[in-house]
Formats: sequence, C-alpha cells, structure tokens
Amino acid sequence: MAAGASRVFVSHLSGIAVFDPGGDQVGRVRDVVVMLRVGGKPPGVLGLVVEVVNRRRVFVPMTRVTGVESGQVITTGVVNMRRFEQRPAETLALGELLDRRVTLVETGEQVTVLDVSMRQLPARREWELDKVFVRKGKGGTLRRRGETLTVEWSAVTGFALEERGQGAATLLATFETLRPADLANVLHHLSAKRRAEVAAALDDDRLADVLEELPEDDQVEILGKLKDDRAADVLEAMDPDDAADLLSELPEQDKERLLELMRPQDADPVRRLLSYEEGTAGNIMTTEPIVLRPDATVAEALARVRDEDLHAPLAAQVYVCRPPDETPTGRYLGVIHFQRLLREPPFTLVGSVLDSGLLPLPPDTTLPALTGYLATYNIVAAPVVDEAGHLLGAVTVDDVLDHLLPDDWREAAAHGLERVEGLGAEGLGTEGVTGRG
Repeated sequence: MAAGASRVFVSHLSGIAVFDPGGDQVGRVRDVVVMLRVGGKPPGVLGLVVEVVNRRRVFVPMTRVTGVESGQVITTGVVNMRRFEQRPAETLALGELLDRRVTLVETGEQVTVLDVSMRQLPARREWELDKVFVRKGKGGTLRRRGETLTVEWSAVTGFALEERGQGAATLLATFETLRPADLANVLHHLSAKRRAEVAAALDDDRLADVLEELPEDDQVEILGKLKDDRAADVLEAMDPDDAADLLSELPEQDKERLLELMRPQDADPVRRLLSYEEGTAGNIMTTEPIVLRPDATVAEALARVRDEDLHAPLAAQVYVCRPPDETPTGRYLGVIHFQRLLREPPFTLVGSVLDSGLLPLPPDTTLPALTGYLATYNIVAAPVVDEAGHLLGAVTVDDVLDHLLPDDWREAAAHGLERVEGLGAEGLGTEGVTGRG
C-alpha cells in the first residue's frame, strides 16, 4: 500500500504495526470493525482491533487514526485500554467477510469474497468499505482458478445474510505467518460458527499446534465439531501430554471412542498418561524426550538437539538409556545437559559424560514436590523413571506451569487482564471510545 493511501485492502492491514505520534509501537492490527448498512450503502468503518501487550485486544476508533501508510498505522496515541468486545451490530471484516459467498447484482452469479477495500472520505477521518475483490466459480481453496474482479460494494448482495458452510481459505492465507499461539488467539475471538469453519480448513498438524494453545473450553468445542476420524487424526498430531489433557475433559465414552480410532502407537502413550493420577509427574510428563544409547556420540546428541520442531525445554538435555529407545525404555543410565555437550569433543561417547548424580523422579511425584525439584537443581526438565528403572518420559518446566497456573490462564493472557505498565497520558491513555455506535 502506498504511503498516505486513501484506499486500503483490509487483508493488507492484517498484522501491521500501529504506532503513536512519537514513533513508539502500540500494537498490531488484528481486524477491522465495520457496520453493515441497509439499501446497498457501503458499510462504515468504525475502527481497528489492535492487539497490545499480553495479547489484549483493544478497539481503536478510526477517528484516532491519523495515517494508514506503507506497512504501518499512525494513531493519535490515545487508546482506550478496555478489552474489545464485539457488539451485535458490528462485523469483523477479516474474520467474517472474507470467504463469504455473495451474489453479483447484475448477473445473479455467486462469487467468493477474497478481499474488501476501505477508503477515507474526503476532508474527514471517516472511512467506509467501497470495493469488493471477488472470484467467480465455486468456493474452495485459493488454488482453484477462476476469474477475479473488483466491483463496487453496491454491485454485490448477500453480506447481511447468515451463511452456512462459509469457507476459510482467504482468511487463513491472511494469517498464514502467525505462530500457533497467535492464530489460537485469532480463533478464540471469532464466533463459534466461524471458529469451527476455520478449524475445519486447517490441516491436521496446524490445527494440532493451535489446539495446544487454546483454552480448554475452545479445545473441547472445536474437537466436538470435527468428525470422529478427523478428531482422531488431530489428536495423533498433538503432543501426547496435550492430547491426554484434552481427552481428560471429555466424557468417558467419547474419550474411549477417540482412543480406539487413534493408531495404537499414538494412543498407547496417551493411555499411559491418562492412567496416572492428575497432577502427578506421570500425568503431565511428555513421553517423547531425546533418548540416546550410551554408545552414541556427542555429535549425534547435538544433531538431535538441533531439531527445530523440538520445544526448548526438551532440547535442554538428553537422556541416556539401554535399548529400546522408545519410552518406556530400557534401563535409564543418566542425563546430559546441553551445556556439557557443547564442552565435549564431537566424537566423545555420551555414556562417558553422564550426569548420574541427578536422581530421577517416580511417576507419582506430586506437583509441589516436582516444582521444588526443578527449583532446587535449577533445571528446566526432569526424568521420570518407574520402579524397574525404565525411563517413562520427562517433565518440563512448561508442563509444570500449565498445571500451576489457574485453569483460565490462557484466556486471561489472551484478554490481557494484567495491568499494562508504563502507559501514561503521553502514551496509551484511557480516553473514552468515540465513533462507535
């Protein structure tokens, strides 16, 4: 978008930075709030949904926007920090308009909305939606080719109608660069209908990553709207401990049905986790730590640690065991911390540099004892070993935090309930929201 542009396509606003007049970043744009009008009149743009500290979403009226320039939005610097709550008459341009099926007035042909543009009215700070970018042909993935065209808002109809089975390809393309936690935040703020549509459009791995970052209520809701076979596939793609946490929230018959549909190699570790008492090391551990045999080299260990899909706490140390290498393993021998690996020659055998003085935890270790253990030894992960000396898994600090924090901590973080410090009258203020009917 050109600097000082008076017309902007809303997809170009997704994720761009919002600055105050002093050049300090306020947050990032997550959506555009509009109000649909009757009689084919272009909708008015009420403001922007901006994500600030702690993922709190606030409303910034367009009357507070002084410029929409290349890759950034400039505001007056006065923003109401109350959490944004969508009102009944309001529509989210990104979340609810993209991928809709609407009708061309002139021909009666149905088309799919790929984007909408907004323009600033002359000599005012008011904005309205004025054009619609559409694709002819049936809805579906963006790979399906069809004629695209840009038409006036008045040239299409059907935005005000409730639509069933609305696609999500364009919306997902807009948010494709978001991290799972940020995409989870987007889903959390959508309507239940739209949330289900977007979840259905995600591939199994992406949906699994996003589910792990959602509040439990959203997880259960989304999983419940998937067909059983798809739900089982998504559970297989989740980390076993996260899948176990989610399944534990379901009625017993639903849990067993989904476990039966999962592949045995994926269902077995989940069943083991579910067999331990809630809040114990065995219940919250991950069953997929880095396991090496004693004759492996330091070079091999470092190669395993470099895996970009590995969570940082799991990459902090490797566990050395007799075969088999999958949990439950053969006899547990000891652990090697990442820093020790960096200090040893690459050809060194891991069996010769073990830290065998760190005692492993039994699976019935309680959460308070586990927390004290991690704090005492200043470590971010701990081995869990059964009575026979087999490694069952590892408990990481993020597993512990998940269970120490309140049940609604994800939602609290998404809403940004913690007080934002350093936001004074010169920066983010508490002036009332205007321009929002």
